[in-house]
Amino acid sequence: MIERYVDILKALAEPGRLRLYWLLVQIHQRICVAEAMDVLGDTHYNVSRNLKTLQKAGLVSAQKEGKWVFYTLNNENEAFFAQALAAVRTIPTHEFTEEIRRCKLRLSMRDQGRCVVGPGSEAWQAMLESNPTDK
Repeated sequence: MIERYVDILKALAEPGRLRLYWLLVQIHQRICVAEAMDVLGDTHYNVSRNLKTLQKAGLVSAQKEGKWVFYTLNNENEAFFAQALAAVRTIPTHEFTEEIRRCKLRLSMRDQGRCVVGPGSEAWQAMLESNPTDK
């Protein structure tokens, strides 16, 4: 059973997966691949692969709704999972300011809690242009 713990540590050891998991921890909502792609500025292949790795490690679960697959944090009560989650929560939010901003914008595009806009859409580009960063 040691493989289970190794899978968790490996999943969180890769920067893209850690960013994705941290984002899920912070937003307290489910997210689909299209939304994660826009928030993180990553490809479908990378986001999908990273989410599947997090799922295989037991850190997230997937639920299909129509053409979208939504990922949420697993609520595992086991001490090891709780400690991994607690460790990720200690990462300062200032490390992910842009991801948080983009995530709030992207999730605001939902209709009744559902993703209705594909990745990289014109609507998403317009949203970014009308809400520039403060940098």
